[in-house]
Amino acid sequence: MIINVYSLSIMFSVLFLLIVIELVRKNKLQERYSLLWILMSIILLVLSSTPVIIEAISRWLDIKNPPSLLFLFGLGYLILYNLGTTVTVSRQSERITRLTQELALLRQKITDKDS
Repeated sequence: MIINVYSLSIMFSVLFLLIVIELVRKNKLQERYSLLWILMSIILLVLSSTPVIIEAISRWLDIKNPPSLLFLFGLGYLILYNLGTTVTVSRQSERITRLTQELALLRQKITDKDS
C-alpha cells in the first residue's frame, strides 16, 4: 500500500470523525458544537478521497501543490472556528460579570433587610 498525503488525510478524517462521535456519546462535547466538527471531517474526507476536485480547485487558485489545499482549507476552518469561539467566550464573560454584579446586589439587599 502506498501512503500519500491523500490517504493520510482520509485516515485522519475518519479517525477525527470517530473521536468527535465518541466525545458526543460520552457527553464530553455538546451536539451543537460537534456538528461543525463532524461537517469539517466529512468535507475533508470527501476532498481527500477525490483528488480530482482538489486538483481542479488548486489549478483555479493557482496552488502549485494540490494537497496544500487540504491544509489551507483546514487552516481557514480553524481560524473561523477560533473567531466564533472567541466571540462566544467574550459574550459568556460579559454575562458572568453581569450575573456576578446582580448576585452582589441581591446579597446586599438581603443583608440590608436583616440589619
